[in-house]
Amino acid sequence: MVTGELKSQIDKVWNAFWTGGIANPVEVIEQITYLLFIKRLDELHTKEENKANRLGVAIVNRVFPEGYDDAARTPRPYNELRWSVFANRDSSEMFEILGQHVFPFLQQLGEVGSSYARNMKDARFTIPTPALLVKVVDLLNDISMDDRDTKGDVYEYMLSKLATAGTNGQFRTPRHIIKLMVDMSAPTPEDTIIDPAAGTAGFLMMAGEYLHDHHPEIWADAARRDHHNQAAFTGYDSDAAMARIGSMNLLLHGVENPTMERADSLAETHPKTESYSLVLANPPFAGSLDYETTAKDLLQVVRTKKTELLFLALTLRLLKNGGRAAVIVPDGVLFGSSKAHKDLRRMIIDDHKLDAVVKLPSGVFKPYAGVSTAILFFTKTSSGGTDNVWFYDVQAEGFSLDDKRTELDAAVHAQNNLPDVLARWSTMAKSPDAELARPRTAQSFMVSKSEIVAQGYDLSINRYKEVAHEVVVHRPPKEILDDLAVLDVEIAAGTAELRIALGVDA
Repeated sequence: MVTGELKSQIDKVWNAFWTGGIANPVEVIEQITYLLFIKRLDELHTKEENKANRLGVAIVNRVFPEGYDDAARTPRPYNELRWSVFANRDSSEMFEILGQHVFPFLQQLGEVGSSYARNMKDARFTIPTPALLVKVVDLLNDISMDDRDTKGDVYEYMLSKLATAGTNGQFRTPRHIIKLMVDMSAPTPEDTIIDPAAGTAGFLMMAGEYLHDHHPEIWADAARRDHHNQAAFTGYDSDAAMARIGSMNLLLHGVENPTMERADSLAETHPKTESYSLVLANPPFAGSLDYETTAKDLLQVVRTKKTELLFLALTLRLLKNGGRAAVIVPDGVLFGSSKAHKDLRRMIIDDHKLDAVVKLPSGVFKPYAGVSTAILFFTKTSSGGTDNVWFYDVQAEGFSLDDKRTELDAAVHAQNNLPDVLARWSTMAKSPDAELARPRTAQSFMVSKSEIVAQGYDLSINRYKEVAHEVVVHRPPKEILDDLAVLDVEIAAGTAELRIALGVDA
Protein backbone atom coordinates (compact mmCIF):
# COMPACT_ATOMS: atom_id res chain seq x y z
CA MET A 1 0.00 0.00 0.00
CA VAL A 2 1.28 3.45 -0.91
CA THR A 3 1.39 5.28 2.43
CA GLY A 4 1.14 9.04 2.75
CA GLU A 5 4.80 9.24 3.73
CA LEU A 6 5.98 7.14 0.79
CA LYS A 7 3.76 9.13 -1.58
CA SER A 8 5.22 12.38 -0.25
CA GLN A 9 8.78 11.10 -0.75
CA ILE A 10 8.10 10.07 -4.35
CA ASP A 11 6.37 13.40 -5.02
CA LYS A 12 9.51 15.18 -3.91
CA VAL A 13 11.63 13.14 -6.34
CA TRP A 14 9.12 13.76 -9.13
CA ASN A 15 8.99 17.50 -8.45
CA ALA A 16 12.79 17.66 -8.41
CA PHE A 17 12.86 16.27 -11.97
CA TRP A 18 10.07 18.61 -13.03
CA THR A 19 11.78 21.74 -11.72
CA GLY A 20 15.11 20.42 -12.99
CA GLY A 21 13.93 20.44 -16.59
CA ILE A 22 12.59 16.89 -17.22
CA ALA A 23 8.83 17.01 -17.67
CA ASN A 24 8.16 13.87 -19.76
CA PRO A 25 6.70 11.38 -17.23
CA VAL A 26 8.02 8.33 -19.09
CA GLU A 27 11.52 9.80 -19.07
CA VAL A 28 11.22 10.61 -15.37
CA ILE A 29 10.14 7.04 -14.58
CA GLU A 30 12.95 5.67 -16.73
CA GLN A 31 15.62 7.76 -15.00
CA ILE A 32 14.27 6.93 -11.53
CA THR A 33 14.21 3.25 -12.52
CA TYR A 34 17.86 3.41 -13.59
CA LEU A 35 18.82 4.96 -10.26
CA LEU A 36 16.78 2.45 -8.21
CA PHE A 37 18.33 -0.35 -10.26
CA ILE A 38 21.85 0.98 -9.57
CA LYS A 39 20.99 1.24 -5.87
CA ARG A 40 19.69 -2.32 -5.88
CA LEU A 41 22.86 -3.63 -7.54
CA ASP A 42 24.88 -2.14 -4.69
CA GLU A 43 22.55 -3.75 -2.13
CA LEU A 44 23.01 -7.15 -3.81
CA HIS A 45 26.78 -6.72 -3.85
CA THR A 46 26.78 -5.69 -0.17
CA LYS A 47 24.73 -8.78 0.67
CA GLU A 48 27.30 -11.01 -1.05
CA GLU A 49 30.13 -9.18 0.76
CA ASN A 50 28.51 -9.73 4.15
CA LYS A 51 27.92 -13.40 3.35
CA ALA A 52 31.55 -13.87 2.33
CA ASN A 53 32.80 -12.06 5.45
CA ARG A 54 30.69 -14.27 7.73
CA LEU A 55 32.01 -17.42 6.06
CA GLY A 56 35.56 -16.09 5.77
CA VAL A 57 35.71 -16.78 2.02
CA ALA A 58 36.06 -14.76 -1.18
CA ILE A 59 32.95 -13.23 -2.77
CA VAL A 60 31.42 -15.77 -5.16
CA ASN A 61 28.76 -13.74 -7.00
CA ARG A 62 30.30 -10.34 -7.53
CA VAL A 63 28.08 -7.66 -9.04
CA PHE A 64 30.92 -5.17 -9.37
CA PRO A 65 34.13 -6.79 -10.64
CA GLU A 66 37.55 -6.28 -9.15
CA GLY A 67 39.92 -3.96 -10.96
CA TYR A 68 39.32 -0.79 -12.93
CA ASP A 69 36.62 0.39 -15.28
CA ASP A 70 38.36 2.02 -18.24
CA ALA A 71 35.23 2.96 -20.20
CA ALA A 72 36.08 6.65 -19.88
CA ARG A 73 39.27 8.67 -20.30
CA THR A 74 39.92 8.47 -16.56
CA PRO A 75 39.70 4.84 -15.33
CA ARG A 76 38.02 4.27 -11.97
CA PRO A 77 37.90 1.26 -9.66
CA TYR A 78 34.67 -0.67 -10.18
CA ASN A 79 34.06 -0.22 -6.46
CA GLU A 80 33.47 3.50 -7.08
CA LEU A 81 30.52 2.67 -9.31
CA ARG A 82 28.58 1.49 -6.27
CA TRP A 83 25.73 3.66 -4.99
CA SER A 84 27.05 3.69 -1.42
CA VAL A 85 30.36 5.08 -2.70
CA PHE A 86 29.45 7.67 -5.35
CA ALA A 87 26.49 8.96 -3.30
CA ASN A 88 29.00 10.49 -0.91
CA ARG A 89 31.06 12.27 -3.58
CA ASP A 90 30.65 15.92 -4.53
CA SER A 91 28.15 16.81 -7.23
CA SER A 92 30.53 17.13 -10.19
CA GLU A 93 32.35 13.87 -9.44
CA MET A 94 29.06 12.01 -8.88
CA PHE A 95 27.78 13.35 -12.21
CA GLU A 96 30.94 12.18 -14.00
CA ILE A 97 30.82 8.70 -12.40
CA LEU A 98 27.16 8.16 -13.34
CA GLY A 99 27.40 9.45 -16.89
CA GLN A 100 30.79 8.07 -17.92
CA HIS A 101 31.11 4.89 -15.88
CA VAL A 102 27.92 3.58 -14.30
CA PHE A 103 25.70 3.80 -17.40
CA PRO A 104 28.27 2.11 -19.68
CA PHE A 105 28.55 -0.54 -16.94
CA LEU A 106 24.75 -1.03 -16.96
CA GLN A 107 24.85 -1.54 -20.73
CA GLN A 108 27.41 -4.33 -20.29
CA LEU A 109 25.38 -6.27 -17.72
CA GLY A 110 23.42 -9.31 -18.72
CA GLU A 111 24.39 -12.27 -20.83
CA VAL A 112 25.65 -11.57 -24.34
CA GLY A 113 22.68 -11.60 -26.69
CA SER A 114 20.13 -11.48 -23.88
CA SER A 115 17.05 -9.29 -24.13
CA TYR A 116 18.37 -7.21 -21.22
CA ALA A 117 21.54 -6.44 -23.16
CA ARG A 118 19.53 -5.47 -26.24
CA ASN A 119 17.21 -3.23 -24.25
CA MET A 120 19.96 -1.51 -22.29
CA LYS A 121 22.20 -0.69 -25.23
CA ASP A 122 20.06 2.41 -25.81
CA ALA A 123 19.93 3.43 -22.14
CA ARG A 124 20.77 7.11 -21.75
CA PHE A 125 21.65 9.18 -18.71
CA THR A 126 19.57 12.31 -19.29
CA ILE A 127 19.70 14.06 -15.89
CA PRO A 128 20.94 17.46 -17.07
CA THR A 129 22.85 18.91 -14.10
CA PRO A 130 24.98 17.73 -11.16
CA ALA A 131 22.74 19.71 -8.80
CA LEU A 132 19.62 17.79 -9.89
CA LEU A 133 21.44 14.46 -9.63
CA VAL A 134 22.58 15.15 -6.06
CA LYS A 135 19.09 16.22 -5.06
CA VAL A 136 17.49 13.10 -6.55
CA VAL A 137 20.10 10.74 -5.07
CA ASP A 138 19.60 12.26 -1.62
CA LEU A 139 15.82 11.90 -1.92
CA LEU A 140 16.05 8.28 -3.08
CA ASN A 141 18.38 7.53 -0.16
CA ASP A 142 15.51 8.42 2.16
CA ILE A 143 13.22 5.76 0.60
CA SER A 144 13.79 2.34 2.12
CA MET A 145 13.62 -0.31 -0.60
CA ASP A 146 14.39 -3.32 1.59
CA ASP A 147 10.86 -4.69 1.43
CA ARG A 148 9.64 -6.29 -1.82
CA ASP A 149 6.21 -4.74 -1.36
CA THR A 150 7.75 -1.28 -1.09
CA LYS A 151 9.37 -1.71 -4.50
CA GLY A 152 5.99 -2.56 -5.97
CA ASP A 153 4.37 0.37 -4.20
CA VAL A 154 7.00 2.77 -5.55
CA TYR A 155 6.40 1.55 -9.10
CA GLU A 156 2.64 1.60 -8.67
CA TYR A 157 2.63 5.20 -7.54
CA MET A 158 5.15 6.34 -10.16
CA LEU A 159 3.15 4.68 -12.92
CA SER A 160 -0.01 6.35 -11.66
CA LYS A 161 1.56 9.62 -12.78
CA LEU A 162 1.22 8.52 -16.39
CA ALA A 163 -2.06 10.41 -16.48
CA THR A 164 -3.03 9.71 -20.09
CA ALA A 165 -3.18 6.62 -22.23
CA GLY A 166 -0.43 6.07 -24.75
CA THR A 167 -0.84 6.68 -28.45
CA ASN A 168 -1.41 2.97 -29.05
CA GLY A 169 -4.15 2.64 -26.46
CA GLN A 170 -2.01 1.29 -23.62
CA PHE A 171 -2.56 2.35 -20.03
CA ARG A 172 -1.52 1.15 -16.61
CA THR A 173 -3.38 -1.81 -15.17
CA PRO A 174 -4.21 -1.27 -11.46
CA ARG A 175 -2.07 -3.46 -9.27
CA HIS A 176 -5.02 -5.02 -7.42
CA ILE A 177 -6.60 -6.11 -10.73
CA ILE A 178 -3.30 -7.68 -11.80
CA LYS A 179 -3.11 -9.49 -8.46
CA LEU A 180 -6.65 -10.85 -8.86
CA MET A 181 -5.83 -12.21 -12.32
CA VAL A 182 -2.59 -13.79 -11.11
CA ASP A 183 -4.21 -15.29 -8.00
CA MET A 184 -7.02 -16.78 -10.09
CA SER A 185 -4.52 -18.17 -12.62
CA ALA A 186 -2.33 -19.61 -9.82
CA PRO A 187 1.06 -19.85 -11.62
CA THR A 188 3.14 -22.95 -10.93
CA PRO A 189 6.94 -23.41 -10.90
CA GLU A 190 6.66 -25.27 -14.22
CA ASP A 191 4.78 -22.52 -16.04
CA THR A 192 6.22 -20.52 -18.92
CA ILE A 193 4.45 -17.17 -18.67
CA ILE A 194 4.15 -14.49 -21.33
CA ASP A 195 2.63 -11.02 -21.54
CA PRO A 196 2.54 -9.95 -25.22
CA ALA A 197 1.80 -6.32 -24.24
CA ALA A 198 3.98 -6.15 -21.15
CA GLY A 199 4.58 -2.43 -20.61
CA THR A 200 6.50 -2.22 -17.32
CA ALA A 201 6.07 -5.99 -16.76
CA GLY A 202 3.49 -5.64 -13.99
CA PHE A 203 1.81 -8.98 -14.75
CA LEU A 204 5.13 -10.84 -14.94
CA MET A 205 6.37 -9.20 -11.75
CA MET A 206 3.18 -10.12 -9.89
CA ALA A 207 3.41 -13.69 -11.17
CA GLY A 208 6.96 -13.81 -9.80
CA GLU A 209 5.69 -12.50 -6.45
CA TYR A 210 3.02 -15.22 -6.41
CA LEU A 211 5.60 -17.94 -7.04
CA HIS A 212 7.87 -16.48 -4.36
CA ASP A 213 5.05 -16.56 -1.79
CA HIS A 214 3.35 -19.84 -2.73
CA HIS A 215 6.21 -22.01 -4.03
CA PRO A 216 9.31 -21.55 -1.86
CA GLU A 217 10.47 -24.98 -3.03
CA ILE A 218 11.74 -23.27 -6.20
CA TRP A 219 14.80 -21.98 -4.39
CA ALA A 220 15.77 -25.43 -3.08
CA ASP A 221 15.76 -27.05 -6.52
CA ALA A 222 18.46 -26.04 -9.02
CA ALA A 223 16.43 -26.95 -12.13
CA ARG A 224 13.36 -25.03 -10.98
CA ARG A 225 15.48 -22.08 -9.92
CA ASP A 226 17.15 -21.97 -13.33
CA HIS A 227 13.75 -22.17 -15.05
CA HIS A 228 12.45 -19.30 -12.88
CA ASN A 229 15.45 -17.12 -13.72
CA GLN A 230 15.71 -18.00 -17.42
CA ALA A 231 12.62 -19.28 -19.25
CA ALA A 232 9.68 -18.67 -16.92
CA PHE A 233 8.99 -15.03 -17.85
CA THR A 234 8.66 -13.44 -21.29
CA GLY A 235 7.37 -10.00 -22.16
CA TYR A 236 6.95 -8.07 -25.40
CA ASP A 237 6.37 -4.35 -25.84
CA SER A 238 6.72 -2.12 -28.89
CA ASP A 239 7.94 0.84 -26.81
CA ALA A 240 11.70 0.83 -26.16
CA ALA A 241 11.39 2.76 -22.88
CA MET A 242 8.77 0.34 -21.58
CA ALA A 243 10.93 -2.65 -22.54
CA ARG A 244 13.89 -1.19 -20.62
CA ILE A 245 11.77 -0.37 -17.57
CA GLY A 246 10.19 -3.83 -17.71
CA SER A 247 13.61 -5.52 -17.85
CA MET A 248 14.87 -3.61 -14.82
CA ASN A 249 11.58 -4.07 -12.95
CA LEU A 250 11.87 -7.86 -13.25
CA LEU A 251 15.54 -7.81 -12.28
CA LEU A 252 14.71 -5.66 -9.25
CA HIS A 253 12.15 -8.29 -8.26
CA GLY A 254 14.61 -11.15 -8.36
CA VAL A 255 14.25 -12.58 -11.90
CA GLU A 256 17.83 -12.79 -13.09
CA ASN A 257 17.53 -13.21 -16.85
CA PRO A 258 13.95 -12.70 -18.09
CA THR A 259 13.12 -12.30 -21.76
CA MET A 260 11.82 -8.78 -22.33
CA GLU A 261 11.74 -7.97 -26.01
CA ARG A 262 11.12 -4.69 -27.78
CA ALA A 263 8.86 -5.85 -30.59
CA ASP A 264 5.36 -5.59 -32.03
CA SER A 265 3.53 -8.72 -30.92
CA LEU A 266 1.10 -8.47 -33.83
CA ALA A 267 3.77 -8.25 -36.54
CA GLU A 268 5.20 -11.15 -38.53
CA THR A 269 7.99 -11.43 -35.95
CA HIS A 270 5.49 -12.08 -33.13
CA PRO A 271 6.51 -14.38 -30.25
CA LYS A 272 7.17 -18.06 -30.70
CA THR A 273 3.83 -19.85 -30.91
CA GLU A 274 2.32 -22.74 -28.95
CA SER A 275 5.08 -22.82 -26.35
CA TYR A 276 3.62 -21.00 -23.34
CA SER A 277 1.45 -22.39 -20.55
CA LEU A 278 0.07 -19.08 -19.21
CA VAL A 279 -0.78 -15.75 -20.85
CA LEU A 280 -1.47 -12.76 -18.60
CA ALA A 281 -2.27 -9.55 -20.45
CA ASN A 282 -4.11 -6.28 -20.74
CA PRO A 283 -3.56 -5.65 -24.46
CA PRO A 284 -4.12 -2.18 -25.94
CA PHE A 285 -7.65 -1.35 -27.08
CA ALA A 286 -8.21 0.59 -30.29
CA GLY A 287 -4.49 0.94 -30.90
CA SER A 288 -3.10 2.05 -34.25
CA LEU A 289 -2.44 -0.88 -36.55
CA ASP A 290 -0.32 -1.23 -39.67
CA TYR A 291 -2.47 -3.76 -41.49
CA GLU A 292 0.24 -4.51 -44.05
CA THR A 293 2.73 -5.66 -41.39
CA THR A 294 0.23 -7.57 -39.25
CA ALA A 295 1.12 -11.25 -39.02
CA LYS A 296 -0.65 -13.23 -41.72
CA ASP A 297 -1.20 -16.22 -39.42
CA LEU A 298 -3.17 -13.99 -37.03
CA LEU A 299 -5.28 -12.58 -39.86
CA GLN A 300 -6.09 -16.15 -40.88
CA VAL A 301 -7.53 -16.68 -37.39
CA VAL A 302 -9.58 -13.48 -37.40
CA ARG A 303 -9.63 -10.95 -40.23
CA THR A 304 -9.91 -7.59 -38.51
CA LYS A 305 -8.08 -4.36 -37.77
CA LYS A 306 -9.19 -4.32 -34.14
CA THR A 307 -6.15 -4.85 -31.92
CA GLU A 308 -8.16 -6.33 -29.03
CA LEU A 309 -9.39 -9.15 -31.30
CA LEU A 310 -5.96 -9.74 -32.83
CA PHE A 311 -4.41 -10.00 -29.36
CA LEU A 312 -6.97 -12.66 -28.43
CA ALA A 313 -6.08 -14.54 -31.61
CA LEU A 314 -2.40 -14.16 -30.68
CA THR A 315 -3.12 -15.52 -27.20
CA LEU A 316 -4.57 -18.69 -28.71
CA ARG A 317 -1.50 -19.04 -30.96
CA LEU A 318 0.92 -18.53 -28.04
CA LEU A 319 -0.59 -21.18 -25.77
CA LYS A 320 0.22 -24.84 -25.94
CA ASN A 321 -2.64 -27.28 -25.37
CA GLY A 322 -3.58 -27.19 -21.71
CA GLY A 323 -2.28 -23.63 -21.42
CA ARG A 324 -4.51 -21.04 -19.81
CA ALA A 325 -5.08 -17.33 -20.23
CA ALA A 326 -6.36 -14.35 -18.26
CA VAL A 327 -6.88 -11.39 -20.59
CA ILE A 328 -8.62 -8.04 -20.11
CA VAL A 329 -10.91 -7.08 -23.00
CA PRO A 330 -13.24 -4.15 -23.68
CA ASP A 331 -16.94 -4.94 -23.40
CA GLY A 332 -17.34 -4.81 -27.18
CA VAL A 333 -15.47 -8.10 -27.44
CA LEU A 334 -18.22 -9.73 -25.38
CA PHE A 335 -21.17 -8.74 -27.54
CA GLY A 336 -19.83 -7.21 -30.78
CA SER A 337 -21.94 -8.26 -33.74
CA SER A 338 -19.31 -8.21 -36.50
CA LYS A 339 -18.22 -11.48 -38.08
CA ALA A 340 -14.76 -11.15 -36.49
CA HIS A 341 -16.26 -10.71 -33.00
CA LYS A 342 -18.62 -13.66 -33.34
CA ASP A 343 -16.03 -15.94 -34.94
CA LEU A 344 -13.52 -15.33 -32.16
CA ARG A 345 -16.06 -15.93 -29.39
CA ARG A 346 -17.29 -19.07 -31.14
CA MET A 347 -13.69 -20.28 -31.48
CA ILE A 348 -12.94 -19.82 -27.77
CA ILE A 349 -16.20 -21.48 -26.70
CA ASP A 350 -16.45 -24.32 -29.27
CA ASP A 351 -12.82 -25.14 -30.05
CA HIS A 352 -11.35 -24.47 -26.60
CA LYS A 353 -12.66 -24.04 -23.04
CA LEU A 354 -14.01 -20.72 -21.80
CA ASP A 355 -13.82 -20.83 -18.01
CA ALA A 356 -15.03 -17.45 -16.77
CA VAL A 357 -16.11 -13.91 -17.60
CA VAL A 358 -15.41 -11.45 -14.77
CA LYS A 359 -17.14 -8.13 -15.47
CA LEU A 360 -15.27 -5.07 -14.12
CA PRO A 361 -16.77 -1.68 -13.21
CA SER A 362 -16.38 1.01 -15.87
CA GLY A 363 -14.24 3.27 -13.65
CA VAL A 364 -11.39 0.78 -13.07
CA PHE A 365 -9.11 2.47 -15.60
CA LYS A 366 -9.84 6.07 -14.68
CA PRO A 367 -8.36 8.63 -15.09
CA TYR A 368 -6.93 7.07 -18.29
CA ALA A 369 -10.20 5.85 -19.75
CA GLY A 370 -13.79 5.18 -18.77
CA VAL A 371 -14.09 2.11 -21.00
CA SER A 372 -16.05 -0.85 -19.63
CA THR A 373 -14.00 -4.05 -19.48
CA ALA A 374 -14.06 -7.68 -18.44
CA ILE A 375 -11.52 -10.41 -17.78
CA LEU A 376 -11.72 -13.56 -19.89
CA PHE A 377 -10.31 -16.77 -18.42
CA PHE A 378 -9.94 -19.61 -20.90
CA THR A 379 -7.94 -22.76 -21.54
CA LYS A 380 -6.57 -23.84 -24.90
CA THR A 381 -7.62 -27.42 -25.67
CA SER A 382 -8.00 -27.52 -29.49
CA SER A 383 -10.82 -30.00 -28.82
CA GLY A 384 -13.53 -28.01 -27.06
CA GLY A 385 -14.48 -28.53 -23.44
CA THR A 386 -16.71 -25.57 -22.58
CA ASP A 387 -19.57 -26.89 -20.46
CA ASN A 388 -20.64 -24.09 -18.13
CA VAL A 389 -19.19 -20.57 -18.05
CA TRP A 390 -18.84 -18.77 -14.72
CA PHE A 391 -19.91 -15.11 -14.65
CA TYR A 392 -19.13 -12.62 -11.86
CA ASP A 393 -20.39 -9.04 -11.80
CA VAL A 394 -17.78 -6.96 -9.96
CA GLN A 395 -19.54 -3.83 -8.76
CA ALA A 396 -16.77 -2.49 -6.49
CA GLU A 397 -13.01 -3.15 -6.40
CA GLY A 398 -11.79 -1.20 -3.41
CA PHE A 399 -11.45 2.28 -4.94
CA SER A 400 -13.86 5.04 -5.88
CA LEU A 401 -14.85 4.90 -9.54
CA ASP A 402 -14.14 8.56 -10.27
CA ASP A 403 -10.98 10.21 -11.53
CA LYS A 404 -9.57 10.51 -7.99
CA ARG A 405 -9.70 6.72 -7.38
CA THR A 406 -9.78 7.12 -3.60
CA GLU A 407 -9.07 3.93 -1.63
CA LEU A 408 -12.11 2.52 0.19
CA ASP A 409 -12.48 0.07 3.06
CA ALA A 410 -11.26 -3.21 1.59
CA ALA A 411 -12.90 -5.20 4.38
CA VAL A 412 -16.41 -4.14 3.34
CA HIS A 413 -17.86 -6.35 0.59
CA ALA A 414 -19.99 -3.52 -0.81
CA GLN A 415 -16.79 -1.52 -1.38
CA ASN A 416 -14.54 -4.36 -2.57
CA ASN A 417 -15.80 -7.54 -4.25
CA LEU A 418 -12.37 -8.86 -5.25
CA PRO A 419 -11.78 -11.12 -2.22
CA ASP A 420 -15.21 -12.65 -2.88
CA VAL A 421 -14.34 -13.21 -6.56
CA LEU A 422 -11.25 -15.18 -5.57
CA ALA A 423 -13.02 -17.07 -2.79
CA ARG A 424 -15.90 -18.19 -5.02
CA TRP A 425 -13.49 -19.08 -7.85
CA SER A 426 -11.36 -21.20 -5.50
CA THR A 427 -14.43 -22.95 -4.06
CA MET A 428 -15.80 -23.64 -7.52
CA ALA A 429 -12.55 -25.31 -8.58
CA LYS A 430 -13.06 -27.88 -5.80
CA SER A 431 -16.84 -28.17 -5.96
CA PRO A 432 -18.81 -26.38 -8.69
CA ASP A 433 -22.19 -27.38 -7.26
CA ALA A 434 -22.51 -24.25 -5.13
CA GLU A 435 -22.08 -21.97 -8.13
CA LEU A 436 -24.31 -24.12 -10.32
CA ALA A 437 -27.04 -23.71 -7.72
CA ARG A 438 -26.81 -19.92 -7.51
CA PRO A 439 -29.76 -18.01 -9.00
CA ARG A 440 -29.22 -15.58 -11.87
CA THR A 441 -30.01 -12.74 -9.45
CA ALA A 442 -26.77 -13.43 -7.53
CA GLN A 443 -23.48 -11.63 -8.11
CA SER A 444 -22.00 -14.79 -9.62
CA PHE A 445 -23.68 -17.65 -11.48
CA MET A 446 -23.12 -20.30 -14.15
CA VAL A 447 -24.46 -20.30 -17.71
CA SER A 448 -24.51 -23.42 -19.84
CA LYS A 449 -22.74 -23.51 -23.20
CA SER A 450 -25.98 -24.39 -24.95
CA GLU A 451 -27.64 -21.22 -23.67
CA ILE A 452 -24.70 -19.08 -24.74
CA VAL A 453 -24.76 -20.63 -28.21
CA ALA A 454 -28.50 -19.99 -28.42
CA GLN A 455 -27.81 -16.33 -27.64
CA GLY A 456 -25.39 -16.03 -30.57
CA TYR A 457 -22.30 -16.51 -28.40
CA ASP A 458 -23.08 -13.28 -26.54
CA LEU A 459 -20.94 -13.04 -23.37
CA SER A 460 -22.32 -9.84 -21.85
CA ILE A 461 -23.38 -10.58 -18.29
CA ASN A 462 -26.60 -8.56 -18.61
CA ARG A 463 -27.81 -11.00 -21.25
CA TYR A 464 -28.08 -13.67 -18.54
CA LYS A 465 -28.36 -11.81 -15.25
CA GLU A 466 -31.82 -11.52 -13.75
CA VAL A 467 -32.90 -8.55 -11.67
CA ALA A 468 -34.89 -9.26 -8.54
CA HIS A 469 -37.74 -6.77 -8.31
CA GLU A 470 -39.02 -6.22 -4.80
CA VAL A 471 -42.77 -6.66 -4.59
CA VAL A 472 -44.31 -3.52 -3.09
CA VAL A 473 -47.86 -3.83 -1.70
CA HIS A 474 -49.70 -0.51 -1.89
CA ARG A 475 -52.71 0.40 0.28
CA PRO A 476 -56.05 0.79 -1.50
CA PRO A 477 -56.62 4.38 -2.71
CA LYS A 478 -59.94 4.67 -0.78
CA GLU A 479 -58.16 3.85 2.49
CA ILE A 480 -55.50 6.50 1.83
CA LEU A 481 -58.13 9.12 0.94
CA ASP A 482 -60.12 8.31 4.11
CA ASP A 483 -56.96 8.80 6.22
CA LEU A 484 -56.28 12.15 4.49
CA ALA A 485 -59.87 13.27 5.23
CA VAL A 486 -59.39 12.48 8.92
CA LEU A 487 -56.11 14.40 8.93
CA ASP A 488 -57.81 17.39 7.27
CA VAL A 489 -60.46 17.46 10.02
CA GLU A 490 -57.76 17.29 12.73
CA ILE A 491 -55.75 20.07 11.09
CA ALA A 492 -58.86 22.30 10.77
CA ALA A 493 -59.74 21.75 14.43
CA GLY A 494 -56.22 22.48 15.57
CA THR A 495 -56.07 25.64 13.46
CA ALA A 496 -59.39 26.88 14.95
CA GLU A 497 -58.11 26.31 18.49
CA LEU A 498 -54.90 28.19 17.71
CA ARG A 499 -56.80 31.19 16.29
CA ILE A 500 -58.94 31.38 19.43
CA ALA A 501 -55.87 31.09 21.68
CA LEU A 502 -54.15 33.92 19.81
CA GLY A 503 -57.29 36.05 19.72
CA VAL A 504 -57.08 36.38 15.98
CA ASP A 505 -60.87 36.21 15.54
CA ALA A 506 -61.65 38.49 18.53
